[in-house]
Amino acid sequence: MWIQYLNNHLCQWVELEMRDDGRKGELVSPSLVRPSITQNSINLNGHTANSLNHTTAGSQLESPTPSPEPVLNAAISRGHWGGKYEFLLSCLGYCVGLGNVWRFPYLCYRNGGGVFLIPYFIMLFFTGVPLFLMELCLGQYGAAGPVTVWKCCPLLKGIGIGMLCVAVLVSLYYNVIMAWTFYYLGSSFQYPLPWSCDAVANAAICNGSSGESLSPSEIFWNERVLGVVNSAGLHDPGPVRWPLALCLLAAWVIVFLCMLKGIHSAGKVVYVTATFPYLVLLVLIIRGATLEGSLQGIAFYLTPDWRRLTSAQVWNDAASQIFYSLGIGIGGVLSMASYNKFDNNVIRDTIIITTGNCLTSFFAGFAIFSVLGHMAWRRGVPVENVAVSGPGLAFVAYPEALALLPGSAFWSVLFFLMLFMLGIDTLFGNIEGITTAVLDEFPQLRRNAKHKSLFLAVLCSCLYLMGLLLVTDGGIYWFTLIDSFSTSFGLIILTLFMCIGISFVYGVNQFCQDIIDMIRYCPPWCTKVLLYFKACWVFFTPFLLLFILTYIFIEMYSTSLHYGSYVYPRWGKALGVCMATTCCLQILIWAIVAICKETGTLKERFHKSIQPLNSWRSNVAGGVGGNVAAERVEDLFSVTLTDMDFTAMTWEEERPF
Repeated sequence: MWIQYLNNHLCQWVELEMRDDGRKGELVSPSLVRPSITQNSINLNGHTANSLNHTTAGSQLESPTPSPEPVLNAAISRGHWGGKYEFLLSCLGYCVGLGNVWRFPYLCYRNGGGVFLIPYFIMLFFTGVPLFLMELCLGQYGAAGPVTVWKCCPLLKGIGIGMLCVAVLVSLYYNVIMAWTFYYLGSSFQYPLPWSCDAVANAAICNGSSGESLSPSEIFWNERVLGVVNSAGLHDPGPVRWPLALCLLAAWVIVFLCMLKGIHSAGKVVYVTATFPYLVLLVLIIRGATLEGSLQGIAFYLTPDWRRLTSAQVWNDAASQIFYSLGIGIGGVLSMASYNKFDNNVIRDTIIITTGNCLTSFFAGFAIFSVLGHMAWRRGVPVENVAVSGPGLAFVAYPEALALLPGSAFWSVLFFLMLFMLGIDTLFGNIEGITTAVLDEFPQLRRNAKHKSLFLAVLCSCLYLMGLLLVTDGGIYWFTLIDSFSTSFGLIILTLFMCIGISFVYGVNQFCQDIIDMIRYCPPWCTKVLLYFKACWVFFTPFLLLFILTYIFIEMYSTSLHYGSYVYPRWGKALGVCMATTCCLQILIWAIVAICKETGTLKERFHKSIQPLNSWRSNVAGGVGGNVAAERVEDLFSVTLTDMDFTAMTWEEERPF
């Protein structure tokens, strides 16, 4: 029979190029590539094609004896989340960070109050949700971290390397915020609070007899915590502030212990760290609503200014807030999704996480501005005089407002515990992105728990030692520099290339089909939703990313970087630009490496480098476990039989010679 001939002899003459393991030109034994033929399907090289049941008058097609399973390299188990709620809480905790509390409310009042919600939700629907879904699908479908997942298109592996660089920079300075939080948390157990007017040391300042223009909370922040008054600028970091260094060490030890067993330990911790901030926010909203002057703060937060809609800055602020609050382009979302089961509903998770993140930002504004409104009422000044953003809100304005409340120590402990929980969840995602990327590239580290723990210990130790620069007297200058440029144009370029690469190189139609393969059952509404996402990935999202990128370049060129009254020198700003450029240059560097690894002419090399590697669909073949199926052979092509093949074969057999 011709099928037996195909089964026994076709693959003997095929020379396969084993790209995934770097083996080229190997002849593969027929037993390894023999297709498994059943009555209803023909499986060739891991791909299934429909077959026809051919029966003749005297015989019926019988399946050959299945070949013994080949001995393949045993895939190392990456593990999975203990349940879907662990993944949802981990992603929600990762996305809902400090920016939701100290940045969104400030941007809202600065950009027209309630009017800001219009560009905010437009940017959410056309930029945030599509990009978040793209990262989620990439990680879940490929079952790999931000570097290895680009086996779907080796030419773009540099995007994953760039994400890794950004994650390192963000983790470096983000845990310094945790150190500040620890310092304030410890100080909150004192009575009276050391930054309140009830403290003896601040009596002269509050009475106005000292001639000091700063408030007690500002003095505590600048002198006691940062020590910035002892530094002349970026060139003068000064000595390490050891109380902060110990707080930073404690923060890294907590991260190490929580991440020691990967998602199995971090997935349990998020049940507390991801839910506790919501409880505190609810308590603060209720308490703030009972304060005198709180309505003045809420009105200031939401009063619309329709003229602001014509400002390009408003739209840029909305896009950047959506972009950064969802943690897109850093690799955390992609890494956490890689531990999902293959058939997890990614569209449902995307809607839940992005909606929860944005609602948290909105309601956090009520908790913040109700208390700031009370503070403005007590001082007899407008709310805009006390409304600030960033660390100034979390460590100066809001603690000072809490110091005016009865039981101030209790409210202060609650607030800084909430900040710690918000920050630690985001840090979990960043560190998970780094560790997953390295462990996927060097899977032998997963075999031994001691080696994996040792790697995590070395990573945390290195980041701690590098972070000591940020807890010196002039550390805040370096903190601001890294914060300003680590997530600047470099991150936007990485995300832009990711969107273009998936849409136009890998293929947006194929990507949508991958999503359907994961969901398995796609009702009519699901198909319509995918059409919306396809339009975003191909047109709307790249256009909006280019808009953000253009605005960043214009702003970076026309404005100077400063912290307070200190203006950064040109060499400092150039250092920040080099930092961001290094991240996005990884795209070019690793694209050249991918092309050089191939053979043939430049055009042939380019064509090969944009083709998915052999193990790209191993997660599909192995089911939820992610292992390669026994019948699957990693080759560069597959054979699919059609009706024409059957007709041609019959004609050749009957043709007289």
